[in-house]
Amino acid sequence: MKQVNSIFCTLILALLLIGCAKNDLPTVENIHQNWEFKQQTDSTWNTASVPGNVYSDLLDHKKIPDPFFGSNELNVQWVPTKDWEYQTTFELDSKTIEKSNIELTFEGLDTYASIYLNDSLIGKTNNAFRTWKFDIKKLAKAKNSLRIGFQKTSVHEEKETAKLEYLLNPGTRVFTRKAQFHYGWDWGPTINTSGIWKPIKITSWNTMKLDDVYFKQEELTDELALITVEYTISSDKDIEETTFEIKYEDTKHTVTSPVHKGTHTYKTNLKIKNPNRWWTQNLGTPHLYEFDVTLKQGNDLKGQEKIKIGLRTIELIREKDEKGESFYFKLNGIPVFMKGANYIPQHSMQDKVTDAHYKKLLNDVVDANMNMLRVWGGGIYENDIFYELCDEKGILVWQDFMFACAMYPGDEAFLENVEKEAIDQVKRLRNYASIALWCGNNENNEAWHRWGWQTDKTQAQKEEIWASYLAVFDRILPETVAKFDAEISYWESSPSYGRGDERFQFEGDAHDWGVWHDALPFERFEQKVPRFMSEFGFQSFPSYEAIRAFTGEDSISINHDSYITHQKHPRGFKLIRDYMERDYPVPTAGDDYVYMSQLTQAKGITMGMEAERRAMPYCMGSLYWQLNDCWPVVSWSSIDFMGNWKALHYKTKKSFEDVLISSVVEDDTINTYIVSDKLQALKGDFTLEFLDFNGKVIHNVKQTLTVAANTSQLVAKISVADINANPSDYVMKAVFVSTPLNVNAQTTSTSTSSSLFYVARPKELQLPKEAVSTNITKIEGGFSIEVSAKTLQKDVFFYTKAKGHFSDNFFDVLPDETVTITFMTEAETIDDLAFKTLNGIQQHLEK
Repeated sequence: MKQVNSIFCTLILALLLIGCAKNDLPTVENIHQNWEFKQQTDSTWNTASVPGNVYSDLLDHKKIPDPFFGSNELNVQWVPTKDWEYQTTFELDSKTIEKSNIELTFEGLDTYASIYLNDSLIGKTNNAFRTWKFDIKKLAKAKNSLRIGFQKTSVHEEKETAKLEYLLNPGTRVFTRKAQFHYGWDWGPTINTSGIWKPIKITSWNTMKLDDVYFKQEELTDELALITVEYTISSDKDIEETTFEIKYEDTKHTVTSPVHKGTHTYKTNLKIKNPNRWWTQNLGTPHLYEFDVTLKQGNDLKGQEKIKIGLRTIELIREKDEKGESFYFKLNGIPVFMKGANYIPQHSMQDKVTDAHYKKLLNDVVDANMNMLRVWGGGIYENDIFYELCDEKGILVWQDFMFACAMYPGDEAFLENVEKEAIDQVKRLRNYASIALWCGNNENNEAWHRWGWQTDKTQAQKEEIWASYLAVFDRILPETVAKFDAEISYWESSPSYGRGDERFQFEGDAHDWGVWHDALPFERFEQKVPRFMSEFGFQSFPSYEAIRAFTGEDSISINHDSYITHQKHPRGFKLIRDYMERDYPVPTAGDDYVYMSQLTQAKGITMGMEAERRAMPYCMGSLYWQLNDCWPVVSWSSIDFMGNWKALHYKTKKSFEDVLISSVVEDDTINTYIVSDKLQALKGDFTLEFLDFNGKVIHNVKQTLTVAANTSQLVAKISVADINANPSDYVMKAVFVSTPLNVNAQTTSTSTSSSLFYVARPKELQLPKEAVSTNITKIEGGFSIEVSAKTLQKDVFFYTKAKGHFSDNFFDVLPDETVTITFMTEAETIDDLAFKTLNGIQQHLEK
């Protein structure tokens, strides 16, 4: 009986102790309310939004015209020539003030800021990419004032320029650590923002705080994942015993240990049996483990985080071979062809980018069958949600450090600033499974060696500039990656070699601007295939909606005055027309010309994509320039600023299919390849049909094929002379109906891949008259559109002023076939729905 009573009392005591456990987590309060701003010399304050920037605030108060409209960009260039001030007041309750630690954190200040709390200067900042933390325990009180003065960037830039006897190309922006595209680019406006561009928060806590948790993957096999969990704790004093706990699925891992005074990193080892791997979306499931992490002192909960981790191996493989040196990525031990694009900031004013924008854009990336994005070095290290979504959706990220097209200084203060920036960003992003590569810069190496930047420098100056380059990109950045994210490879500069160096085709990654800048024909992409194409591109006009947004006119004009700012490339319009003339009829109507520009862009870039995919495993990557826009503009993007897919994005979806049928004419022979990303071999029936534009079969080929896994395979060779017709009068339709080999037939289904190929250039095709029939049906969330024709209708493009998304567009309709697409929209009617075809424009021009 005594034993029973003893057990009962022990249980009661345990329950009482559990009941006494208290939440002593740090309290976090955002300081985003009651902000005001003004020009430093003004006396009147205006309300401000935080996070934000001075352009957005001026725009909200109608102090400036919309810089995206017309040529208004030219009229707002006075903004960065002024100094600006922001201020607010906030209150702290007694519980917060009584905490032993109170910290004020600025996640992003743009850029040269002086911070005053209760009229005391607590610090100055000089880097928009760093997080700034200040201990305000001694200054904090119940009612507080916070004021931030932003000095114009030119003051620092002119001061640093004066210290040098030479110019650092391309100009003074190199001295300021902020988004380089703010100074203008050949696709973006000069909107040199200033202000509080990221959140401000006050964190208060007692005794100790969990600062950081890093899941470092040490080993990964099908049987076991070995992870070192590194957790950083800040403590006011030595503590004899703390409990650090990790829970995931049905497992709990607990570490009890002392904690030392100060900030220290501790380690524990975690084992996961039979781990699920993270894969890109085209190869498998991007599985994420969710870990609940807690830190306790006795029964007091001191820290708590939820962290999602994907387990995968990712390697950059560079091996010498008979052609040069390979450049490809292995994911979980498998060589993977990277299909994707270069990503730039989604808006010149970052506060305008919402979570919904990120979700939509990354859905568009998945829909286009991509598995990698390159975050370009002239923009920003993206918000966490970008990487979270890439993790969830199975998109790898090539992450540039934020240096682009420039030679940067190498003084001690600059190098120290860069090192702290790199540490901040690498530590912030290293838990994301999507991070595949850290790259030092965009085109800096290429610019120094190929763009004539050395011609006006003495030998001593050249040596000093190059030494500064090496200090950043061969020492600080790779050492930071090696220390804080050793799992991930570092690449000094993209590209390895530009088009002016013959090695660009044989080793490293390539930026091939022979098409566009050198005006070389699109066939260049088929003739000069590199090991990994990380940039190539071509411009087109944006959607009708985007053009209306900056011209303010309902009619579509290609000669409006607003293009003085909305076409940034000095030869842009001429190059678009020159390339259009080579392949397409050149329309006179503005709306037709916009349509044709998008077809021209799509033709050239998909030629490049498919040439690169056909060349695998020699070539193992195709990242075109560029995915998106930061304002409405004529540019290289496949998705315009309004979120509309151009022809390129629709055609990319086809060219990046996991099983692609791709054809090319070489030596008067049509060579047809099947390119498969699948990790299993495929077997099935392959058919080629040569059809005239009325649907008559001129020639056909049928065979049963086995296509190896993860390969490009030549499957048919047909002489053009063997086709008893003029190439301007037929289309080749290829179909492959396949199933995976060595897979239970009862658990798998057949898949169908198809393509249409024209031997003749589009302008040479003898297309029938435009004759398209449509049947529109209202469905949940939009409309279903059935499209049919008696004769071939080429590049059918639907459009409407209703906001929405077409599931397909710029597609061909074969004779007597029906294509069904959807238009998802909130609109109840689409009475203005219209279409264009290449047939119709050709017919109009022939009249």
